[in-house]
Amino acid sequence: MSIEVVNISKNYGEQKALDRVSFSIKKGEIVGFLGPNGAGKSTLMKILTTFITADEGEGKVNGYAITNQAKSVQKSVGYLPEHNPLYLDLYVREYLSFNAEIYKVSKQRIEEVIALTGLTPESNKKISQLSKGYRQRVGLACALLHNPDVLILDEPTTGLDPNQLVEIRELIKSIGKDKTVFLSTHIMQEVEAICERVIIINKGKIIEDKNLKTLVKEQINQIISIEFDQPVTKEQFIFSNLKSITTQNDTVYELHFESEKDMRPALFDFAQDKGLKILQLNLKNKNLEQIFREKTNS
Repeated sequence: MSIEVVNISKNYGEQKALDRVSFSIKKGEIVGFLGPNGAGKSTLMKILTTFITADEGEGKVNGYAITNQAKSVQKSVGYLPEHNPLYLDLYVREYLSFNAEIYKVSKQRIEEVIALTGLTPESNKKISQLSKGYRQRVGLACALLHNPDVLILDEPTTGLDPNQLVEIRELIKSIGKDKTVFLSTHIMQEVEAICERVIIINKGKIIEDKNLKTLVKEQINQIISIEFDQPVTKEQFIFSNLKSITTQNDTVYELHFESEKDMRPALFDFAQDKGLKILQLNLKNKNLEQIFREKTNS
């Protein structure tokens, strides 16, 4: 396993930031770590990178224990914190050279990460002259300098404009082909575009840990929009699992079912029995944002 977390707890005074959190991440996975503000995401990431210590529990990164093998953990993980700590007065290459000396990596590796993160056009500028998107690239380049097997990224797309979001998203996906990526974000579209699996934390506890496609598919609340060639009364829709009907106009209806079974075939049968023609039919699956709100609004 690239990351192992076993019953980790952390308290800040009387506030329990993490409450016996456990999960594991296999090598090569891209996992989204989701939760409301204050749920414990950044705290756990800081623990996994040995920036802070847990009060209870155990954790391993690349097989190294976070409690007594901190140096080995730090060598094997690349970390981009939420507030990207950059020296704004340094030039891009100067900043990366400074960090390369700490990691004892070659100058050739500096050029490799500059190319990998798309920094080449801006590499001769001071960091203070860079846009937010390029500053994030510098942070990613620094996290990749020592070629770690695991990347831990805390809100890597915060504050980026739509074009920058796409660029950083594609960069993370590209990096994730060869490395394990554990990232937190509030942007659900990013998770849907990048991640294979999601872990949702709320009030310090893991409340969901599933493959993203499986999680979306499992939602039993099903919304189907259907248009007929003629009006239908609400009383004619006789389905035991139909919870509500919204009439958009005389012939268009939005039907809310509570069912794991796809209800579209039943609606085709219904239309045939009533002598109706279906002009359009759309299944509206819940997206990750809707699922997230439902699971964290308790």
